[in-house]
Parts: sequence; structure tokens; C-alpha cells
Amino acid sequence: MTSESIQKILIEFNLNGNSLKWSPLTSGLINDTYLVAEDDGQQYILQKVNTLIFKNAEILMDNISYTLPFLNVDDYAQITFLQTKNGEHSLKKNDGLWRMMTYIPNSTTYNTTTDNNIAFEAGRIVGRFHSLLKDVVPSIVKDTLPKFHNLNHRKQEFNEALADADAQKKQIAEHAINKAHLFLTELEDLNISDLPVRICHNDTKLNNILFSETNNKALCLIDLDTIMKGYFFYDFGDAIRTVVNNAPEDEQNHELINFDESLFKAFLDGLAVNSSFLTIADKNSLPLGAVFMPFIHGLRALTDYLNNNRYYKVTYENQNLDRCLSLFDFAEKALNKKDFMAACIKERLS
Repeated sequence: MTSESIQKILIEFNLNGNSLKWSPLTSGLINDTYLVAEDDGQQYILQKVNTLIFKNAEILMDNISYTLPFLNVDDYAQITFLQTKNGEHSLKKNDGLWRMMTYIPNSTTYNTTTDNNIAFEAGRIVGRFHSLLKDVVPSIVKDTLPKFHNLNHRKQEFNEALADADAQKKQIAEHAINKAHLFLTELEDLNISDLPVRICHNDTKLNNILFSETNNKALCLIDLDTIMKGYFFYDFGDAIRTVVNNAPEDEQNHELINFDESLFKAFLDGLAVNSSFLTIADKNSLPLGAVFMPFIHGLRALTDYLNNNRYYKVTYENQNLDRCLSLFDFAEKALNKKDFMAACIKERLS
């Protein structure tokens, strides 16, 4: 994007584009995001929603607008979306849907952690998010990404990609493909029939949690595009895969991928602060949920690799395959900790 293009968009959000500085933020894999700063220090987040992925971007914004008022409490930091000149919360342009939100000052994010306090706070804020939304009727929010974490759907996509992929790609990914088939069999034991449907964040990786720079207290969840119906083990498993593992998602040295039991216990202790909404069925689903979520992300990365990297941004050709293998490795480590997780959950979330 040129400076002139950005300035025109900022003006549409009632800001003086000539007096603002902006710079791209590169951590996201889907949307284009910019940090915008005024001379007086006021900061904003400008984002172009990837409408190739979020084909129903207006519904996405409706979900966020509906949900945010329920999260407007003293112990949960509030994200505010700026209105356009026309009084809308987003701006539709030929190149996509743009939105502008306030930046919460003195805040930070972490990709990984070795700090039990960070793990505790992550568990606490995920629990707080769900406790605030526990009585909201889930059907009110719409599925902007239908079947997002649906195992049968992802299995079908994988099989279709596998059928269409060229022979060389399949040969390179042979180990990952074999692992995928093994996990698909293992996860057939995950019973969702008794689980309550909830409004979920659906992308609770650690760097989607905002922390205070001063005391590392968790402030809120960010990146709300995937707010949809789901099961609590989605958000639990997604958080666990990034909280208890110190390695990045595309780590090629699998000796660095770990399942830190101390961080897991700390996360549970934080969750216990806001866990009264959990049913027995919810709790029983969590150990296998901590296997399910890294696997489903790994399967999506493998599918994208076989589809020539259409979905996730990549910086090199085989990055999606590296993501897949890393995620599958953690899923295997989580599977080996299933009994440990079940015992800790029984003890700490009773």
C-alpha cells in the first residue's frame, strides 16, 4: 500500500492522514495490519480484512459488534472500533474491507513463554472471556468460516488436496501424510455429542492475548475475526498448543518442541479462577482437545502445502510443511500427556 492510499483510508475514519505515521505489522498470517500513530502518541490499529478468506466480512464485523458489549466489564480491556464518516464500523473498498480500532496502550503480546505467571494469566483471561459470554445465545453469531474446526470437513479438504497434488509434493510430504492418517484414526474417540455449544474465540493462540507491559496481567483477547459457535476445547486446545510449547509454530528442530507440565498446571490454575461455566463433559473433552487443536492446524497447513500455499502467508516454499510437521510433533507429545492432563484437570478444575 502507498502512503497516499493509506492516508485516504484514514481520512474516511475521520482522522487526518497527513499528521499520522504508519508502519506494517507482519506477525499475522491472514490480514494486512498497520500500526498508526498520531504526533501526540495516540495509536490505532488499521487492518484490511482478507476477503478471499473471510468472504462474509460484513457478518464478521456484525459478530464482533454483537459480542463486544458483553465483554465491556472493568476487568476486561475493551477494544473500540472507530466509525467511518458514514457511521459504519468498517469501510468497504475494491481491495477489501478496512477497519480501524483503538490501540490499548502499555500492552504487549508473546509468541511463546517460559513464565508460569504468563501461563496463569492466559488461562484466566480465556476463562474470563467464556464466563462473560456463557449466557449469550450462540446461534446469534453467524459462522463466517463454516466448519472451521470440523474434523470431517478438514479431512475431506485434505483428501481432495491429496488427490490433486503433484507426485513430487506428495513424496516430500509423505511422512506428514502418514501422520495425518494416524491422527485421524486416534481422534475418532473425541465425543462431542454431550458438549454444550458456546460462543468461542476459535483462535486463542498465545499471541492473540494482550498483556500489560507493567505487570504482565492479561488484558483481553484480540483478533476477534473467528468469533463463532464452537466447543470450549477448541479455545482450550489452541491456547495449550502455544502456552506450554516454547518452540515457534514452524520450528524445524523438533527437539526444541516440548510440553511443559509446569506451564500446563499454571494455565489450569488461571482457568480455574473463571471455570464455573464448565460442565463435566467440557472437562472430559479437554485432554484430547489439546491433541485435536494442534493436529487440526497441522492438517490445514499440510492441506495448504498440497494446494500450493493458497491460504497461509509463507516466506519460503515449504513453510506450510514445516508448520504441519511441527504441529503434528506437538500433537503427538500432547497425546503422550493425555493421562497427565486428565489427572491435572480433575485436581485443578474440580
